[in-house]
Amino acid sequence: MDYNRLSELLFPHITKTPADVEADFPPRQLPEGAKVTRFAPSPTGFVHFGGLFPTTVAERLAHQSGGVLYLRIEDTDAKREVAGAAEALIRTLSVYGVNFDEGAILGEDGKIRDKGAYGPYKQSLRGPIYQVFAKQLVREGKAYPCFTTEEELEELHQINKKEEIKNTDWEAQAAQKRAEMLARRSFTIEEVEAHLAAGDPFVLRILADGDPEKKVKITDLVKGNMEIPENDEDFVLLKSDGIPTYHFAHAVDDHLMGTTHVIRGEEWLPSLAKHLQLFRYLGFKLPKYMHIAQIMRLDESGNKKKLSKRDMGANMDDYTGMGYCPEAVCEYVMTLLNSNYEEWRMQNPDKSYRDFPFNIKKMSVSGCLFDFNKLGDVSKNVISRMDAKTVTARVTEWAKEFDPAFGAVLARDPAFAEKIFAIGRGGKKPRKDLATWADAKPYMGFFYDEFFTLECEYPEQYDRADIQTVLSEFLASYDPADDMNTWFEKVKAIGAALGYTPDMKAYKAAPTAYRGNVADVSMFLRLAVTGKMNAPDLYTVMQILGKDKVAERIERMKNRL
Repeated sequence: MDYNRLSELLFPHITKTPADVEADFPPRQLPEGAKVTRFAPSPTGFVHFGGLFPTTVAERLAHQSGGVLYLRIEDTDAKREVAGAAEALIRTLSVYGVNFDEGAILGEDGKIRDKGAYGPYKQSLRGPIYQVFAKQLVREGKAYPCFTTEEELEELHQINKKEEIKNTDWEAQAAQKRAEMLARRSFTIEEVEAHLAAGDPFVLRILADGDPEKKVKITDLVKGNMEIPENDEDFVLLKSDGIPTYHFAHAVDDHLMGTTHVIRGEEWLPSLAKHLQLFRYLGFKLPKYMHIAQIMRLDESGNKKKLSKRDMGANMDDYTGMGYCPEAVCEYVMTLLNSNYEEWRMQNPDKSYRDFPFNIKKMSVSGCLFDFNKLGDVSKNVISRMDAKTVTARVTEWAKEFDPAFGAVLARDPAFAEKIFAIGRGGKKPRKDLATWADAKPYMGFFYDEFFTLECEYPEQYDRADIQTVLSEFLASYDPADDMNTWFEKVKAIGAALGYTPDMKAYKAAPTAYRGNVADVSMFLRLAVTGKMNAPDLYTVMQILGKDKVAERIERMKNRL
């Protein structure tokens, strides 16, 4: 076979050589040890939580090392592409602290444009580049055309999809189809010329040289040393429309864009042998691979399942509506990525998660379990470290979009809201009432008449006359100028006169000797003023509400009783 002639027949319009293309993509000038990583999604939908996982790793590796993180849009499968998905993806990742140094970015007009010298960063615009390398592979006898109809390709695809089914008849069919595929390796130049003259489409296949009985060794930075079977499949490099498959395009792009580390999910491990062969055929230096374990969840039976796109928590856009602040989500991801993160956080409570020295060796090999409860705990810690002004602004911003009535009330008097959010904030042991911005309204809505509700009644065991007396006596003695100690002494005195002891130790020793204790007296007041059994510090609540509002609510409760 005259492979040079074959390459000219297939790609007569391609005049550049790989060397010409390489000259357009010179090596990056970066500090020693700097890493070049990428996020390379297909614009087929929303950003999955499992996508944020490897992207965070890529961002940390690049920026901790003084390297580059870039975004490449892998849009070669036009049938699956969703309009606007790429733009939405960029916006979502930006919310979660993933900002790209170069690649596909959003301009001020909201449209995608390129930033950087290694573009285009959309694969659909790089067709001629791929064909330069495809032509070279044909010239070297490493790839060949296959003039196959779409129906035949689909049939072969279905065979390959089901080849793991251990059925004798099915295996025989698969063997026959493979034999037919191998037979297509044999053709003449004259046959190619005839097909081309007839306008027949072709796909370009790699001429695999692997033996599945042999193993190829590779070190994965997460999985460790591995041995995988060599590739013996003549997989497609270019589809009949000249567009490359993912396998071919990513190899060419990762090389030309100087990618040093490829971070992706472990679901790509079955394709690794194909990629190793491609890099070898193309003469490219192999990047370092990191295959990250899948994110799991517990189902109703307590069994571990992959976090699917239909599960709550899979769609990153949902977190905004649920009220999670991006910092909390990012910090939660760090707890999943590195086993020593939480220990570091305890030692560095005031630092940003970005200051944490991310370590590949601390990553889990077996996989991580997604847990909303753990996310909530992390989020409470993150929000508790924020000052009242920040929390007020963030809750108000969220509520304006997702709870407009609440947002309008907060915006009406930001200073008042800030006083509320300042309760118990700061110090070594700050309150941790909020896991999400959505928790704010149930937590502090009672401060506003619009949202004040009586959540429950007084428990039956308490004498209603006692409650009436406590409420009346408190109103008669209440003075907003009292400090907390004076205020509490008055509360204790009111209770003691009715037989509610202020001595908790004595009460625990002989509860039947008293009508109750001072905590019960406080509860009588708390339910009247806040409508809740559990609320922030009652003294501070009354200070914020003011004497008139406190008196109004207590009188309302007295009338109700």
